[in-house]
Amino acid sequence: MNAQIHEIGVFLGGSNFVGDVGKTSYISPNEPAFGILYKWNKSPRHSYRISYMQSTVSGNDKDSDEPARSLRGYSFENNIKEFSIGMEFNFFDFNLHEELKRKFTPYVYSGINYFIYNELYVLNGETKKDYQESEIAIPITLGLKSKITSSLVLGFEVGARYTFTDNIDGSQPKNKNLEPLKFGNVNSNDWYVFSGFTLTYTFGNKPCYCAD
Repeated sequence: MNAQIHEIGVFLGGSNFVGDVGKTSYISPNEPAFGILYKWNKSPRHSYRISYMQSTVSGNDKDSDEPARSLRGYSFENNIKEFSIGMEFNFFDFNLHEELKRKFTPYVYSGINYFIYNELYVLNGETKKDYQESEIAIPITLGLKSKITSSLVLGFEVGARYTFTDNIDGSQPKNKNLEPLKFGNVNSNDWYVFSGFTLTYTFGNKPCYCAD
């Protein structure tokens, strides 16, 4: 089992939202999040990564430090189901075949995400669902990982997603019939953040790490 090139595992952590409703803190998990991921270690410095993650994201104006939001008092919940593909880059060599060495490295990940969510709108202070929608997001993830056994890698990461929608929170509904209900900053799209731990199992044939 000392020939390892693939990783498969789980993500467990939390999520938070940054937009026109609720807190404006970028790292402040308030809902549980989980997922599965697969990596193909192309070299000790980079790997291709595919993942599926999901969580409820929520916000409440009463938790905000901004007086205008606290007074307004809106709140929402939305379900995020996310598929991601991209590349993970290690700052240090992370050769999983050197079994006698306890390897660790900081890393960054980015790529493209496709996620499913609910279009929302706010009527008389109450947030309601309109229809299910999908959109694209760009992940920006920073993490730290370490080989804890010959076959297991433990990591911790914080991943912000810049989305191409401004209506995860119901502030900018796409439905033209609901345009009078729009509110918030029209020049800033929504973000959501997943923070948590990854645990992956390594397996497969030892790579040659060839240039081609």
